[in-house]
Amino acid sequence: MRIPFQNEPFTPFNDAGNNRDYDAALQEVRSKLGRHYPLVIGGERIETDRKEGSINPARIKETVGIVSQADVGLAEKAIQAAAAAFESWRYVAPEERARYLYRAAAIMRRRKHEFSAWMTLEAGKTRTEADADTAEAIDFMEFYAREMQRLALPQPLTALRDEENELSYIPLGVGVVIPPWNFPLAITTGMTTAAIVAGNTVVLKPASPTPVIAAKLVELLEEAGLPPGVVNYLPGPGSEIGDVLVDHPLTRYVSFTGSREVGLRINERAAVTQPGQKWIKRVIAEMGGKDAIVVDSDADLELAAESITAAAFGFSGQKCSACSRAIVHEAVYDTVLQKVIERTQRLVMDDPALASASLGPVIDEKAYARIQAYIEAGKTEGRLIAGGGTGSAEGYFIEPTIFADVDSSARISQEEIFGPVVAFTKAGSFEEAVALANATDYGLTGAVISHNRSHLELARREFFAGNLYFNRKCTGALVGAHPFGGFNMSGTDSKAGSRDYLQLFMQAKLVSERY
Repeated sequence: MRIPFQNEPFTPFNDAGNNRDYDAALQEVRSKLGRHYPLVIGGERIETDRKEGSINPARIKETVGIVSQADVGLAEKAIQAAAAAFESWRYVAPEERARYLYRAAAIMRRRKHEFSAWMTLEAGKTRTEADADTAEAIDFMEFYAREMQRLALPQPLTALRDEENELSYIPLGVGVVIPPWNFPLAITTGMTTAAIVAGNTVVLKPASPTPVIAAKLVELLEEAGLPPGVVNYLPGPGSEIGDVLVDHPLTRYVSFTGSREVGLRINERAAVTQPGQKWIKRVIAEMGGKDAIVVDSDADLELAAESITAAAFGFSGQKCSACSRAIVHEAVYDTVLQKVIERTQRLVMDDPALASASLGPVIDEKAYARIQAYIEAGKTEGRLIAGGGTGSAEGYFIEPTIFADVDSSARISQEEIFGPVVAFTKAGSFEEAVALANATDYGLTGAVISHNRSHLELARREFFAGNLYFNRKCTGALVGAHPFGGFNMSGTDSKAGSRDYLQLFMQAKLVSERY
């Protein structure tokens, strides 16, 4: 009998020994930089002539790995390999499928710092951010394994006198998993293992900036004994192979986490029935946010400032749950703003491999240019009071940036920047603050800092976000405790890490026998 699910503990890096262990893991991973990573299709490793280098965003001259790139023909091969594997994998007992996840989680737990170190070097995550990412990946596998075992039990039905009725959950089929680069291990692991433990097979198209971490996950699943073809590793340009994978008549579902623009395109294309297609494709999408922390007039102002700073600038604001808007009651606006400035000035922007770093670089040159363009726009929309510049030319470093007195209709208040930029807006009342928080196309996360019970209850009813937090920051969702997913243009509210999530990858079958 397995113990009930428990979240994987985070590593306390205030312990010198843990920092030494992490430094050793970084050294070990650095010794493996520059290796080649082939495609994996049906268990076969395929090197292609076309390759792309994955770089360290903190040291752009450092190559993390050389990754083969798929073309249209190899995308077809991957779909066919997944379809062939599905014919046997679908009949593997749910308990057995769960055991693959338990074994993979155990291996990852033993090599936690190694996986985290890869994220420090390929994604630019500080050790605390990387450690949390790895812990979440372990959580997803442990949680979804238990959930599959629960869903495999007899499901409650109304009993009839002369019939035996049975409801069971069966897998959908071949799916395409398209994860993001910002949680390159946790979300990739969660999306992939949820699909396979439910009995499906997967074509995994990793995010272009972080393909090596995805390759390490595939290696881990192979080490855990997963049969060939159940997960197929297919890096390649989305512009070339993305539509092929989504449009394919054998594709039964698409699981996507990423930008609003790409998510909407996937949803539109998946809705078109292709020749030979026998089903309505299912799309599971998480597409970002424009998240606000609301601060009431009687709030704990230290907590408010700490929550805004941590949620705005953790991982350089590159989280869909990040606080990119601070909406503060006018009675405490100046005080909260000053406290956030003071905390921001204490942050250390540096190579995330260093234990002293509070935040590292943004992910790549494209993000670097886009965020700087938003900062320039922000100078015309608000008052720049902190940051706005760049850091070492060795990487894609952008200072944590604060704009004050920003109108809620401004671009930097409406568009997802996905960088270390927060816009402060003043509200004349708590009711106005909630209305301003809702004045966006998104609805992913939000937070309210207040001691006023009636105001918290008002926000409980009216603040429109899939994940709403009171008296804490709006980032840091835990598997099992905080089912994650949002409303409106934030996606399909899939609630990753919940008791509902696996059913998105399955369909219910009822068998009734009359005696």
